[in-house]
Order: sequence, then structure tokens, then C-alpha cells
Amino acid sequence: MAGVLQLLMGYVGLGGIAYYFPSSVIKGMLTGIGLLIIIKQIPHALGTQQAADAHLITGGGRTALDAMHTLMERVSGGAITISLISLALLIAWDWLLSPRWRFFRIVPGPLAAVAVGMLVAWLMAAGVLPFGLQPHQMVAIPVAASVSEFFGQFATPDFSALTRADVYVVALVLAVIASLETLLCVEATDRLDPQKRITPTNRELKAQGLGNIVSGLIGGLPVTQVIVRSTANITFGGRTKMSAILHGVLLMICVVAIPGVLNLIPLATLAGILFVVGYKLAKPALFRQMYRHGWEQFVPFVVTVVGIVATDLLRGIAIGLATGVAIVLHHNLRNPFTVSQHRPETSEYVITLAEEVSFLNKGRILEQLQLVPADSHVVIDGSRTKVVDFDVREILRDFRIGAPARGITAEFRGITL
Repeated sequence: MAGVLQLLMGYVGLGGIAYYFPSSVIKGMLTGIGLLIIIKQIPHALGTQQAADAHLITGGGRTALDAMHTLMERVSGGAITISLISLALLIAWDWLLSPRWRFFRIVPGPLAAVAVGMLVAWLMAAGVLPFGLQPHQMVAIPVAASVSEFFGQFATPDFSALTRADVYVVALVLAVIASLETLLCVEATDRLDPQKRITPTNRELKAQGLGNIVSGLIGGLPVTQVIVRSTANITFGGRTKMSAILHGVLLMICVVAIPGVLNLIPLATLAGILFVVGYKLAKPALFRQMYRHGWEQFVPFVVTVVGIVATDLLRGIAIGLATGVAIVLHHNLRNPFTVSQHRPETSEYVITLAEEVSFLNKGRILEQLQLVPADSHVVIDGSRTKVVDFDVREILRDFRIGAPARGITAEFRGITL
């Protein structure tokens, strides 16, 4: 049902919502996600993450920062060794080997890290190397003994649940959250794209709606665009949609054909790969760049990052967006008009209104009108103004009525009261 709602949202044309989010918030979202990736992979890198502890990292009312308190309980020498080897290999692959030899540009660094991680884990299990890994420190994909057992993992919907009101509420929540997160990730992914292409957002919602319908019909999880995989795709050379299609095809082939081989991959190796992805999203250079753009860009950026790390993705984005709106309102309140004195000997003042004057500006305008000295000639120039709020017009009408009592003559240009 969430997929059906997303499909309708795409046809209605709600895909452009993400374009109303400031660039600073989008960049803050990417940076915050990068930090979240790093924080949430630390347990796997240290070998402290057990299956029973998963909710401590991702749910149960806990935030990413709360999870840091549980990390040092069960540190594993084997996991730390593999994560350090994987991380060192990836750094050397990107910054030393790939620039010098073509072979290292053809073979992806993460693939080499996975192969080396599997080899080190096998040597540990054989007793050649010290330390070792526990089952919870390895990839764990269900291994089907037969074709029927594999398809037995699929689940069909219980359509009798359509009579329950809470199902519709959950479907609406899933559709809204998945669509918002996807549209923001689309905007962020377009910024990361070296070719700077623009994704058709309404088509994205339609395609994702169809994907969620199919996923729900076979018992799968809801689908959203994930910035981690999109970033990895771009970082390691993906250029067209075929990379995403092959990604899904290869996943299916691997899960069906070689789940036992996949289960030989240490989670510490994957943690090392994601450390690199997270660092590329949250580079310190980005903080310096945003700072150089001025406080109007830097403050929403930092607030979004802190909000995402301290709470969660959607709350952090909402906090960052609210900060950006507050800055816009601040500028709007500060610049509703300009004042000039053309003829000091005749005490003529000209108050030129901005292009748009809203009710938020009435306080500043009222203060300025009170500062006009007695026995003056005041010109209210609205010739370049397109929108004047009713509240502002009301203030100007009251000023025109009360001006003669102060010896002030008021002239209005380009504005009718």
C-alpha cells in the first residue's frame, strides 16, 4: 500500500519537494550520514557488535551517540586486525596504487579488501595467524538446501489486514518517510554525480512505488534510495543506471548461488570499506568550504550535521531546514525598506519599500515611521513593490491619517491604500 501511495505521489507531481531544501541542508545531510556510517560501523570494526545488540545501534530509542557507550565491552583482536588491514589496503589502493598502475584502477579496491579479509579470516581459523572471529562477526545469509526451501523464504500478504485502520496509517507513514528520504537522497546524489545530471524525481517516485509494491507482495522490506550505495556506486566508477541494475542482478545471483561463500566475509572488512565511504561524505575540507561561504550557509550545515548525529536523519533534516528558514526570515525582517533624505533643507524623506513586504516587516516599518521628525515631508515609494501585505497597508493608512497632527505631509507613489 505504501508503494501504491508513492505511485500516486509520482503521478500527482510531488517529486519536486526536495528542490525547496537549501543546499546547506543537503550537504549537511550528506555529512551527517557520513558520520553515522562511521559511528555505526565502529562496533563491527572492533568486533563488539552482536546480533542481540543491533537495536542498541539503530533503534530502541537509542541514538548513534548513545551506541558509543556500548562499544568497549567485547573488543575482538581478530576483528580489529582485519579492519585495520582492510582500511590500510583501501587507502593504499586509492592514494598510492591506482594513480600509478592501470591494473589497480580496473580492479575495485573494495573487492580486493573483501578477498584479503576472507583470506586473513581463513588463516586465523586455520591457526596460522593469532586471534580469531566468532560467528556473529561474519556475514550471515540464510543458506537454502533446495529450491523449494529458497522460495519458502518469500511471504505473501495477508489481505484480510485491509480491514484494519492501523494498516493504512502505517502505509501512509512509510510512503511519506520513504519518499522524503528518497527525494533528499536524489538531490544529494545529483550533486555527487560527476556529470551533474538531474534525476526526474516524479519518475523516481513512480519506479520506487512499483518496487515497493513488488517487494511487499513477496514479503520484502520497503525500498528507498540509499545514499551509501549511491555514493559507493559513484565513487567506484558507476556512470549509468545499468550499474544499479547489475547491482541487483549480482546480488540475486550471489544470494542464490554462493551464500556459503558470502558468509566467509568478515563484517570487519565491510566496516573498513564503509569507513572510507563515510570519510568521503564527511571530509574535513567540506567544513572549511562551508565556513568560507559565510555563516548563512555554515550554520544550517552544522546544525543539520549535529541534528542527524544526535537524533536521526529526518529530525536532523527538519532542524536544519528550520534553521535555514529562520535565516531567510531574519534577512526578510532586516530589509523591508530603505530610507534616504533627499533635501535636508526641506526635511524630505523617501522611504523605498522592498519588492515584497509581508506582515513580518510591519514592526520595522512602524518603528521607522515613528522616527520621522515633525514638520517633514515623507514620500512612501512603492513603485518597485509587487506585494504589500494587508497589515502593512493598514499601518500606512494609519500613518497617513495621523501625519497632519505631527505636521508631516505624506506622499505615496506607486502604492494604493
